[in-house]
Amino acid sequence: MIDLHCHILWGIDDGPATIEDSLELARAAVAAGTRLIVATSHVSWGHRNDAATIAGRVATLNERLATEGIELEVRPGAEIAATLVSDIAPEQLAHLTIGGAGGRWLLVEPPFTPVVTGIDALIYGLQRDGYQILLAHPERCMGFHRDREMLERLVGAGVLTSITAGSLVGRFGKPVRRFAHELVRDELVHNVASDAHDVLGRPPGMASEIAEAGFASLADWLTQAVPQAILAGAEIPRRPPVAFDSGGERHGMRWLRRRD
Repeated sequence: MIDLHCHILWGIDDGPATIEDSLELARAAVAAGTRLIVATSHVSWGHRNDAATIAGRVATLNERLATEGIELEVRPGAEIAATLVSDIAPEQLAHLTIGGAGGRWLLVEPPFTPVVTGIDALIYGLQRDGYQILLAHPERCMGFHRDREMLERLVGAGVLTSITAGSLVGRFGKPVRRFAHELVRDELVHNVASDAHDVLGRPPGMASEIAEAGFASLADWLTQAVPQAILAGAEIPRRPPVAFDSGGERHGMRWLRRRD
């Protein structure tokens, strides 16, 4: 699997405190089936990280992973707060893309507020500048709970969404879980990532959470096909026609979603 959203770098945001903690997180990710992680450290008002700092730590971590025999590749990226984007210099923004400089995909974090007025205009502006947008954990943004139509318009305009695996199994509460399931069923989700910060509280799993939620038939598309295309700058593959249980078989309910 490929994890497009993970706070694996140490000492620069609310992820691991030390490089040893980063290595522990890496081992857990490998055990969960992940082979590549994009290090999406926060670039926000509280964590004013830059591309050079992120790239330097990625290089150091990859050296340690090789030394320790941990079969994981880490690439640079960033989780950019939507409220900060307009304050980032264009030449800096170009180096904060998913996978590092040369890519065109940005992971943008919406605010955790009841209202998200203006985020659509900001995203459309980034698209006009030539960027493609992967929206981080929209299921945890209360503004989208209140205004789902805005999220639908963004997806209709080419924005992709990445939900957090833990959301599918209730780690962020029942309303978030319900909304996450709804978005998957309604084809408004294109990627599931761990958004891991540590081994215990915010672990790096994805496959088990997807299976527990009843969406195992989409797992390869969500965690391999789509992220691979994003990293390669290739066309995003269409979602396959699938049948799945939503919420697990214990609910005795089935949904069938097919693309025309």
